[in-house]
Amino acid sequence: MPKIELMHGDCLEKMKDIPNGSIDLTITSPPYDNLRTYNGNIEQWGEHVWKAVIQDLFRVTKQGGIVVWVVGDATIKGSETGTSFKQALWAKECGFNLHDTMIYQKNGCSLPNPNRYLQNFEYMFVFSKGSPKTHNLIADRENRFERWGKTKKVREKDGSFTVRQTKPFNKFGRRFNVWKIASGGQGNQTVDDFSFAHPATFPEKLAHDHIISWSNEGDTVLDPFMGSGTTGKMAKKINRNFMGIELDSEYFKIAEKRINENLL
Repeated sequence: MPKIELMHGDCLEKMKDIPNGSIDLTITSPPYDNLRTYNGNIEQWGEHVWKAVIQDLFRVTKQGGIVVWVVGDATIKGSETGTSFKQALWAKECGFNLHDTMIYQKNGCSLPNPNRYLQNFEYMFVFSKGSPKTHNLIADRENRFERWGKTKKVREKDGSFTVRQTKPFNKFGRRFNVWKIASGGQGNQTVDDFSFAHPATFPEKLAHDHIISWSNEGDTVLDPFMGSGTTGKMAKKINRNFMGIELDSEYFKIAEKRINENLL
């Protein structure tokens, strides 16, 4: 049985007890500017906080470990804040590599101002501490063109043609880094109705696919902004140890119930 540790409190305080270089993978979605109030806890969120969190994530992450940072930007006075980019650049200053800039594309959107296109994505920044030690990249994209032992003409430098044997393509190729994942409502994000008491539950598939991409069974996964416990639930289901931290008492109870109900 994988080990679970759920902590109720401020992640900056609780992370002090996490040993250096002990976390294989972090998957988290911190508060986005002022897009949610989180029971009033958004007032405690600001640049000095996310800078400190990212800095401490570098400390606790193993060499070769990964942090998946799922974020978006608010639009204030006609301009997107750009906070997501500031966070990505700060992570690089702290020592992380920006291994990949991925997109989580939703199947719906909130209505923007009438002079903007419909916004339906969030960034998934993949930070690595050095070169990633684990990369079990998902290959479920059906290749449009299959060449099984066929030949093709290749023009040489002198203008002549040479007939060459083509290499066979696999039936399925590696995914693109834009993930289209259904969101919103029961059956898309989760079947756990009670988890929607949290205002920003993200899809279980998003957490699941990142966990299998960047970790192996027995590794330790962290979520310092645990929310409704999505990362924890999926980590336990696929045999990873999990550490989760949540400041709000109401959300902590939701996560605790959700993860404990999926222990078996």
